[in-house]
Amino acid sequence: MLRKMECDSACTGRVAEGCRHCIDGSKMVLFVTGLCKWNCYYCPVSLEKKGRDVIYANEGRVFTDEEIIAEAEAMDATGTGITGGDPLLNMDRTTHMIRLLKGRFGKSHHIHLYTATIDPEKALELQEAGLDEIRFHPPESVWTDMGRTKLRETVTALDIDVGIEVPALPGKERELNALISYARDAGVDFVNLNELEFSESNWDMMDTYGYSVRDELSSAVSGSRETAIAVLKANKRANVHFCSSTFKDGVQLRRRLIRRAEHTAKPYQQVTEDGTIVRGYLYADNLASAEADLRSLGVPEDLYEVLPDRIEVAPWVLEDIASSVGYRCFLSEQYPTADGLEVERTPLN
Repeated sequence: MLRKMECDSACTGRVAEGCRHCIDGSKMVLFVTGLCKWNCYYCPVSLEKKGRDVIYANEGRVFTDEEIIAEAEAMDATGTGITGGDPLLNMDRTTHMIRLLKGRFGKSHHIHLYTATIDPEKALELQEAGLDEIRFHPPESVWTDMGRTKLRETVTALDIDVGIEVPALPGKERELNALISYARDAGVDFVNLNELEFSESNWDMMDTYGYSVRDELSSAVSGSRETAIAVLKANKRANVHFCSSTFKDGVQLRRRLIRRAEHTAKPYQQVTEDGTIVRGYLYADNLASAEADLRSLGVPEDLYEVLPDRIEVAPWVLEDIASSVGYRCFLSEQYPTADGLEVERTPLN
């Protein structure tokens, strides 16, 4: 049965366990390396990561185990999705990450991993390290010829959930149906179809393959959703899940931001319903004098903090006093991420 989900997503059968953590916004994204040998033309990995041996936990680049654990704790993560690049190009690092997370958060911390490398020996090594779910990304060139891969052998060797996850390339219904048919016959547990998205790193494909943007507000490629829905309708007895571009942003990302904001916001910061944090900033040449003025106005010490170049004041307090102080005051709305990206700044005086 075809079941509609939020933001144009849909599924037949059950949704993979790793996806459930994504939907709840409780999955940390751990990018273990940007190195990859497959060169898929549709790969959307950003230029700052693509082809570079770097590690990111959610939006922030990390260098130590402690930073990874801190990010997971900051959002109270119930699971982690390990991605790249191709994580299997650095097995030592990837297995270390799995053991690190399981050791800190326990067996219930669900870990799934994305790779284009279909290798039964490496998959067994990941399973032994504690991996709960593996998702293979076979290149488009083998979708109709999966028999020349080791997928069947790998599924047979593993006790964990095995899935296929690929983009819904416009007009590729026949190839995707062939891929799903082989996957079911090989014992694969689920297939995920992602709405194809353009990015700065794969923009060349738009001209090369005649793709167009779905609309001005989205990074989705026109025709991808229609292809995915047609494939779902043709495979109603399989576990197939279509994840839309708007679902990733409107549900998964938003819930993760809210989760992180609620766990990291300080008493003098305000969390919005979209998961952003509103902060009040007061700028002064003499911060000590400005702090004295705040105290004279009766602002409690727990509702402001003196920073190196400004004073952060609870936004609701700053709105009340901005007109009566001789300092520049602003409200800043930011993402609750490592980079603290500012999305809006509003002057109060």
